[in-house]
Amino acid sequence: MEFLQNSAKKKQFICSYGVFVVNGMLALSIGSLLPFIRDAKGLEYVFCGMIVSLHSVGNLLSSFISGALPIWIGRKKSILIFNSFFALSYLLIILGENPLFIAAAFFLTGVARGATSNFCNKAINELAPGKASIMNGLHAMFAIGAFAFPLILLAITASNEANWIYACYFMLAMGVLSWCMYYIIPLENDKVVKQEKKDGAGFGFFKEPLFYVCTLTLFFYLCAEQGVIGWMITYFKDTGLLPESLSQVTASVLWIMILVGRLLVAWASSKVKKEKLLVLMGVGLVGFFILLLFGTTTKWILLGIMGFGFSMSGIYPTTVSFTGTIIQKYSLAWSFILTIASTGSILMPSIIGKIAETSGIYYGMQSVVFVVIIDMICILGLAGYVTYLRKKNVDL
Repeated sequence: MEFLQNSAKKKQFICSYGVFVVNGMLALSIGSLLPFIRDAKGLEYVFCGMIVSLHSVGNLLSSFISGALPIWIGRKKSILIFNSFFALSYLLIILGENPLFIAAAFFLTGVARGATSNFCNKAINELAPGKASIMNGLHAMFAIGAFAFPLILLAITASNEANWIYACYFMLAMGVLSWCMYYIIPLENDKVVKQEKKDGAGFGFFKEPLFYVCTLTLFFYLCAEQGVIGWMITYFKDTGLLPESLSQVTASVLWIMILVGRLLVAWASSKVKKEKLLVLMGVGLVGFFILLLFGTTTKWILLGIMGFGFSMSGIYPTTVSFTGTIIQKYSLAWSFILTIASTGSILMPSIIGKIAETSGIYYGMQSVVFVVIIDMICILGLAGYVTYLRKKNVDL
């Protein structure tokens, strides 16, 4: 890692990795704190589903806006503005009694998360272009923060559930720390130059079957991912299927397995065809989620959670890898794939909340069964189409 010999680049590297740990905590705090916030503020399931969706809306919007704003004010000022919403969101949760303040807080957590992801991925890619190990290391930092927060919350609330508010103070401090790290990050190329239109800026990707099958696979995957991550702890806590302390640990178990799975899939993808790995993960996604949902003992439920996290770990990046030729050919393709697919993560939490309000959280989570089955069908279609393209010697 030659760039570490440069003190400015070394500081940028360390701060970017550090910020991504905190970003992982931010992402998991939504689902982990939701049952405490719901009880303390007297919120209904429908409203809880809506605010989890608002987090995804904020995440999606800021991913785009934070990429465009630096053209006018520079990257440093842009990320400082967006990241300030991190601390502000937890201040709203701590002080806000009106549900609208809670809704605004969840939206702002998504705004801060999306901008951080955009900035750090770009910064690390500029430091070490083409170095997959450095980029994988960045996302490993996210996973570390993701599985750490539920354990921190468990420690804080072990003696008294009312102590959940101190976890919000902790995240408020993390938000301030995150902003300070961005403030000291040195940037060599602060200004972003607006790119001129290229020949590939058209909409020809709408004629590509691969565009549709990849986008559908990602759409239903993100439905399942955000639905489970956003509601899993509340589900186990409200149904009593697991002890309350163990309910919080489930999120950490899930993210540990996602981390392990990502590392293993990264290694296995160089040994086995990606479409075969994708099919295995799709089958695992369905099988282990059914075990998670319908398991009657702690042992089987935990096995389902572990298998589900392991199975879901590589579906998103592997599916995205098949879109490489389309993205290279059409500059607008990724924006459309990301936008359409991300609506899944926005819609599903609200759907679960609506069903939970009328029929109970158990039936709300059952709706995810249909989603993972549809996603497996999409995965089989994608694998079949990729096999067909390979036989025609099409580069993927």
